[in-house]
Amino acid sequence: MMTMVDSVSNNISKSINCDIASAKRTIDIEIQALRQMESELGDSLTKALDVMQSANGRIILTGMGKSGHIAKKIAASLASTGTPSFFVHPAEASHGDLGMITSEDVIIAISNSGESKELVDILNYSKRFGIKLIAITKNPESSLGKAGDIVLKLPSSKEACPLGLAPTSSTTATLVLGDILTVAMIERKGFSKEQFNQRHPGGKLGSVLQKVSDLMHKGSEMPILSLNACMHDVLLEMTSKRLGCVGFVDSNGLLVGMLTDGDLRRCLSSDILDKKASDVMTVNPKVISPDSMASEAVKLMHEKKITNIFAVENGKPVGVIHIHDCLNSGIV
Repeated sequence: MMTMVDSVSNNISKSINCDIASAKRTIDIEIQALRQMESELGDSLTKALDVMQSANGRIILTGMGKSGHIAKKIAASLASTGTPSFFVHPAEASHGDLGMITSEDVIIAISNSGESKELVDILNYSKRFGIKLIAITKNPESSLGKAGDIVLKLPSSKEACPLGLAPTSSTTATLVLGDILTVAMIERKGFSKEQFNQRHPGGKLGSVLQKVSDLMHKGSEMPILSLNACMHDVLLEMTSKRLGCVGFVDSNGLLVGMLTDGDLRRCLSSDILDKKASDVMTVNPKVISPDSMASEAVKLMHEKKITNIFAVENGKPVGVIHIHDCLNSGIV
């Protein structure tokens, strides 16, 4: 005889199975939409990218409802990767925000049906002032499609919504098309990690993209002495700079050795003060370029079980980075 607990357990199991089946159907339907869009890609994509790349102004994204939400994301992605862009709400455009769009700009208007009434004023404005218009719609024969100088067609496949009404497959396809444009523009412009870092100074991305040069101690903060320095001076330098290490240079200014507080403890003896730096230093220490990512410095320090690395250029020390500098900046 089935107990109440067994009954509840069976119901939960059935619900889980139904939910997973629903999730897989949604994924399958949306993948089909993307595959259809992939098969329909043509020279209009290259034409759109040519227009975007040659623009002297900004890329203006616009769209209503769910299309508007996707347009905001595309604008943000483009702007953060070297293509100045922003979103203009079509309803606000009709009440003064059209003034934000110049003849040097390129408009990308998004509407799944291509018949969003709120876009009419932007479409008319683009024609009046000769502003290039890229239309993203599933219907090239729609009002938006006919107004566009270039049409990027969305797949005409069904929505994943069981009612066939809620934007699902269509918004996914639009989002992916936006990513296609963004990635292609990155590749065309040769956008670099350094440029990406300049646009993402905050948060986890900002910390991950920091260079050694952003965190290293340099100039008077750098603990550096001559190869022939006496141990008395070495101890004073290590103590005053408070980085737990000292680097040593030869007569040409090249880094030839390093001593850490750990090394110092291991070589302590009654005659330590009678020695020179060259007697106790580690020869040819591990170094890194100041242009390397700080995350590379962390990796090297972990691998070599050290806490400091000198940054060098042409063999000469230009800074020193401590593991704590990296940890305090959120790099692990």
